[in-house]
Amino acid sequence: MIDLLRPDPVAEGELLCSAKGCRESAAWGLLWNNPRLHTPARRKVWLACDAHRDHLEGFLSSRGFWKQTVPTDELDRFDPDARP
Repeated sequence: MIDLLRPDPVAEGELLCSAKGCRESAAWGLLWNNPRLHTPARRKVWLACDAHRDHLEGFLSSRGFWKQTVPTDELDRFDPDARP
């Protein structure tokens, strides 16, 4: 059975924080969904280092987009070079 709430996979390799200008390694995956653009089961992913986790969660939460935060080792990965 397909897990409909599985977040989008992230690229193999080093995961970097999604905060503007940050080049730190990400420790967290912030799962979110914009209900005007995505189906209810879709989970997009922003990556966050420890220093930016609260800020990015707050940004998503204030718009009603934030759903859950998970450690990056729980995120599915893909090889970007293997995509057609």
